[in-house]
Amino acid sequence: MNLELEDRVVIISGGARGIGRAIARSVAAEQGIPVIVDPQEREGADLVEQIEADGGQAASIARKLDSDDDCQQVVQWVEREFGRIDGVVNNAGRNDGAGLLHGSTEAFETSLRRNLIHCFSLVHHALPALKASRGAIVNISSKTALTGQGGTSGYSAAKGALLALTREWALDLLPWEIRVNAIVPAEVMTPAYQTWLNELNEPDATLKRIQERVPLGTRLTRPAEIADTAVFLLSARAAHITGQHIHVDGGYVHLDRALGQIERES
Repeated sequence: MNLELEDRVVIISGGARGIGRAIARSVAAEQGIPVIVDPQEREGADLVEQIEADGGQAASIARKLDSDDDCQQVVQWVEREFGRIDGVVNNAGRNDGAGLLHGSTEAFETSLRRNLIHCFSLVHHALPALKASRGAIVNISSKTALTGQGGTSGYSAAKGALLALTREWALDLLPWEIRVNAIVPAEVMTPAYQTWLNELNEPDATLKRIQERVPLGTRLTRPAEIADTAVFLLSARAAHITGQHIHVDGGYVHLDRALGQIERES
């Protein structure tokens, strides 16, 4: 299926690693042009080299997106380099443990800046270009926005707000036919996730317990599975989809309780 992404320019925050990296590769595979925004300069440059070696086109810019000025400069750079913006993927973020019981108001505010505020700023500054291209926005949220996790108030609040903004922006941008959707991952095997596992006393046992809670296939979601959904939502093939929260999680959020009931009754 041709997703009609050829030469479409897509900004991907946090694009050098994990889910963002997979999205960048999927955009390039569809002949789009991913612009990787990530403070990991070397990893971003390496990814661009890999994409170009495969015959694709990509660019990277090393930024943390800590301020509104950072976001504005990124958008201005992309517009100078490519003359257009067709999509924005708000992927950058980190589950940082800014919790209620052992955190602080300052840590909570920092988490919101790290996981939410830059999403608004990036889209705000890209909006004129998105209006011109009738582009698309994909927000990468998290199951913590819906299920909670414990000990991560800032991250959960940010990801919940991102779901709310998905619906809000979808309404705001209807006149320009700019589609806005969110993907809600649960347990995804990224390098950061593997690092977290490796820090535990019993990583293999922990991974096994987590996998057993995923109804479909009893395995973690692969980054490429998030990426394929993101690229579809960016594409013209999703022309009548907006304001949606798409769960790519093997049924983790919606089926795990029902699955337990089925097992008890069988």
